[in-house]
Amino acid sequence: MFRNCCHPKVTLINNQIIIKPIGVIHTPFKSKDECPIQPLYAAEAIGRIEVFAEFADGLKDIQGFSHIFLLYHLDGAGKVELVRPTFLDDEPHGVFASRHPCRPNGIGLSVVRLKQREGNVLIVEGIDVLDDTMLLDIKPYVARFDRIESSSEGWIGKTQWRPEPKGRE
Repeated sequence: MFRNCCHPKVTLINNQIIIKPIGVIHTPFKSKDECPIQPLYAAEAIGRIEVFAEFADGLKDIQGFSHIFLLYHLDGAGKVELVRPTFLDDEPHGVFASRHPCRPNGIGLSVVRLKQREGNVLIVEGIDVLDDTMLLDIKPYVARFDRIESSSEGWIGKTQWRPEPKGRE
C-alpha cells in the first residue's frame, strides 16, 4: 500500500515515483572509465553543483558546513543485477550490500567537501560523479548525527582497495 504523495516536486503515477531534479552536477569526468569509484579516491577532483534557480533559496546557510551529501541519478550505470561482483571484490555480493552503481532505482550518494558557494553554484572537492549528472537532493554532513563510532564495514572491511577491474560494470 502506498501513501498518497502530495509533495509538489514528486509525482506518483501507477505506483511509480517521478522526482524532479533540483540541479545538475558538473565534473571533469566525461566517461565512466575516467570516474573514480568513491570520493576518497577523487580527493583533488573539483566539481560544480548547479542548483536550479527555483531551488536556490534552499542553499541559505549551507556555506557553514564543511561537507555535504549529494544524492543524484546514476543515469550512466549499466544493467541492474541484484547479485554481482563489485569493483573491490570478485565474489558476488547483493547490490544493497555494496555501493555498486547498477541499482534498481539508480540513486547515487557521495559525501564531498564544500569549498564555497557562488550564488546558486556550490564548488566542491572530492567529487566522483559523471559530468552532467542530475542532482536529486543535497543534505549537510553533520558529524554529531552522521558519525557512528561502532559501525562495521561488513564484507568490505576484509578487502583491499584496487583499481576498477577493466571491463567490469
